[in-house]
Amino acid sequence: MSTDLMPNRYRPGESDLPRRESELIARRDEVLAASYRLQYRRPVHFVRGEGMWLYDPDGRAYLDFYNNVPSLGHCHPEVNAAMAEQAGRINANTRYLEPKLVDYAERLVDTFPSELDRVVFTCTGSESNDLALRIARFASGNEGVIVSSYAYHGTSAAVAAVSPNLGDAVKLSPFLRMVSLPGPAGVPESQAADFFGAQVRAAIVDLNRRGIGVAALLIDSIFSSDGVWVDPPGFIASGVAAVREAGGLVIADEVQPGFGRTGAHMWGFERHRIVPDLVTLGKPMGNGFPIGAVVGRKAPMEQFGATARYSNTFAGNTVGIATADAVLTILQRDQIPQNALAMSQRLRAGLEKIAQQPYGVRAIRNAGLFFGVDIGPEGAPAASRRAMALDVVNALRDDGVLVSTTGANEDSLKVRPPLVCQAEHVDLFLAAMERALVKVAG
Repeated sequence: MSTDLMPNRYRPGESDLPRRESELIARRDEVLAASYRLQYRRPVHFVRGEGMWLYDPDGRAYLDFYNNVPSLGHCHPEVNAAMAEQAGRINANTRYLEPKLVDYAERLVDTFPSELDRVVFTCTGSESNDLALRIARFASGNEGVIVSSYAYHGTSAAVAAVSPNLGDAVKLSPFLRMVSLPGPAGVPESQAADFFGAQVRAAIVDLNRRGIGVAALLIDSIFSSDGVWVDPPGFIASGVAAVREAGGLVIADEVQPGFGRTGAHMWGFERHRIVPDLVTLGKPMGNGFPIGAVVGRKAPMEQFGATARYSNTFAGNTVGIATADAVLTILQRDQIPQNALAMSQRLRAGLEKIAQQPYGVRAIRNAGLFFGVDIGPEGAPAASRRAMALDVVNALRDDGVLVSTTGANEDSLKVRPPLVCQAEHVDLFLAAMERALVKVAG
């Protein structure tokens, strides 16, 4: 049974640590539950953040090329000001009339295709996916859910049960069916759509035969936990059509690819030229403030809402709405998605140059500022590729740059900097990446 679900983590005794950090870890272990993990072989200790940078107690700066939640960078002053101003006036819930709630809802749905014109606010991506599954099951009358084979969709009981990424110790729902992606399966791009469609149709046949039926195809449109398998654009369309023909709904999990991260589009599903039935959003919506949402088509949202009241006291509170409104204003005013696209092109070109060297970069995949970089020579054993990727991640950490790993074998670097990344940050990352690869490969 697989239980080591965070390979890039601290293990006691693996690294020598300063007394300050060792004592803090000991205190954590005495009070925090065993489910917590610290990232990196030598844990990082931060006391403040600004833009692309995080700072330790000694003032050392670390370049953040990993954290997508602060989509506009750490401690964005304009976002923080909006949050503080609203908190200084009132923080109330959605059961009271509040013009800013409606103003923001209108602005948010305007960024989506016209078919998606209703929104429910939540606190997290997990809550959004949980609610989307409830809506899909209610609207379809079915229970079955189809996900990719290494998907992650959250931490509540319902979404953990449809998140195979969480490992063997977390029991999956008997109503879940997993489908392989064409990229990891080695299917050529010309056959990717047919392959994915066939996988989904086979899952539907099995669900129907067992009297379960299909409620939803739930997909992270950038397939981040599977290893960032983004191409070819549109390969999911045949699976989407099959689910709809079977009476199910399509849920696009946009917690990671949304809000302009893919550069060319505001939402990751737009790369695939589909319009889902429900879209789930999470904390990048508030630059890290706990706010999320489900945006969807009117029919299933009203069908659910007519008989199943849904709200909670914190979701859609006025401080969260003010914060999210500031984030959306900055994204649009400062052309953040366009910047993400330009920086992704610079980063891709630099990585491709590095990949020409015999350092062990096997493949590069990206959509905008979300990259999967495969580490380890072609044909090398899976364990050695994973070990090399972890060595690269920790060499970067020691050099003051943060990334981590992803994929079923955890041998792909997950690179997803805040969207305010600039050319100098890209160049700093590329230089550090080359140093780390030379160190590990040499």
